[in-house]
This record gives sequence, C-alpha cells and structure tokens, in this order.
Amino acid sequence: MRLIAIAALLAAFTLQADDKAAAKKAAAPAAKAPAAAAASKLLDLNSATKDELEALPAIGKARSAAIIAGRPFKSKDELVSKKILSAAEYAKVKDLVIAKQK
Repeated sequence: MRLIAIAALLAAFTLQADDKAAAKKAAAPAAKAPAAAAASKLLDLNSATKDELEALPAIGKARSAAIIAGRPFKSKDELVSKKILSAAEYAKVKDLVIAKQK
C-alpha cells in the first residue's frame, strides 16, 4: 500500500515539474513578442502624418511641420543634426521613431 502511495506522489511531482517546464517554454516566446511589437510600432519619420508626429512627446505643431519639411531622413539622429530637435527633445523620442529608407 505504501509503495502505491509513494508511486502516486512521485507521478504527481513529475507531472507538476513537466507542467512548469512547459509553462516556461510557452512564456519564452511571449516575452519576445512585446519587443517585436514595440519594434513594429516605431513611427517612421519619413512617412508619418502631422497628427502622428504631434502625438510624440516634445513634438507640437511647429516641430511636426519642421520634421515634415526636413524629409527625407537617412537616420533618426538627423533630427538633431538638422537642428529640428534639441538633444533633450531627441532623447524623449529616439526610442519611438525610425527613419525607414524607401
């Protein structure tokens, strides 16, 4: 009788360990998904509308108009080199934008 109880406990622990391993494997791709989603949500400086640009932090009507007038951008850091944004303003938006090439 004890042997059956021990075998049942061993089986239960083995199944629980397998469930945890499966949960970890399932969570690994899910952890990568937000990073991929964030990358796809980057706003392209070369094709964004005025309203999309104005939704960014530190970008208002005048800055969005200057960004549109300064197109095309080879890289997003040209916002600073073309003197459209200050370094402090650029720091607020650099992780939210991209300059895609056609």
